[in-house]
Amino acid sequence: MSALLARLRQLRTQAGQVAPAATRPPALSPEVRRLLQRHAQLKRGVSCPASTDRDVPGIELSPGLRYSETCVDWLTPPAIIDAGFARMEPVHHQCLLHFDTETTGLAGGTGTRAFMIGAADWIDGRFRIRQLTITSMAAEAAMLRHFAEWMSPDTVLVSYNGKCYDAPLLATRYRLARLPNPLAGLGHLDLLHPVRRHWKGQWENCRLATAERQLLGVVREDDLPGSEAPAAWLTYLRGGSARNLRRVAAHNAQDLKSLAGVLLRMAGTVG
Repeated sequence: MSALLARLRQLRTQAGQVAPAATRPPALSPEVRRLLQRHAQLKRGVSCPASTDRDVPGIELSPGLRYSETCVDWLTPPAIIDAGFARMEPVHHQCLLHFDTETTGLAGGTGTRAFMIGAADWIDGRFRIRQLTITSMAAEAAMLRHFAEWMSPDTVLVSYNGKCYDAPLLATRYRLARLPNPLAGLGHLDLLHPVRRHWKGQWENCRLATAERQLLGVVREDDLPGSEAPAAWLTYLRGGSARNLRRVAAHNAQDLKSLAGVLLRMAGTVG
């Protein structure tokens, strides 16, 4: 890529040196045209073959925004959860909102956006999992507005590394969309920090996948790693198959279940 750009600059310089002053720029040579076309292709990314598998789970709330909801039997929380392990006051389980994002990159910054937001809570004794997925760039603001409706002033967020990644990323997206940030000022129970305090040095790492295996006995099968989520979404946007995007949704749903399980395990309510 760097060699290609260097060659383009060299050819453009040569063309400029031979061009008469105050005249039209000379026509580009075939070699320059080929290099420019190749450069444009690299910037756009490799195109994906069109696929007939375009089914994204859920219903369409608005153009480009999909919503799915499922309720599962997943553990039984007590009315009041002792959050002392995270150095927080006790919290009623109905105030908890477990959340996790799937994003276009892991580095953060204003160029990174969430294309999927998952959130889960306990409703009538069952674990409700809700997911918002955008299938077009233009639907981001609608997704942010809908997610904001799931929170109230007494909501306590539950995440895994969400204080350092998910929450700041969403705050940036709300700011760029000129929308109020609904996460600001809410209680936030980030499970990564107490997990590290308890098991750093005993486990090979403190990732959520390790915590769920050690504490809950969860071993994922056919799981799409989070690092592959950006490619799955971009492939879909370019007309490719939705198969891996559905696997991202399954991965996100399991993350939410594991958040709740690790929380209850550390609170001492499950053996």
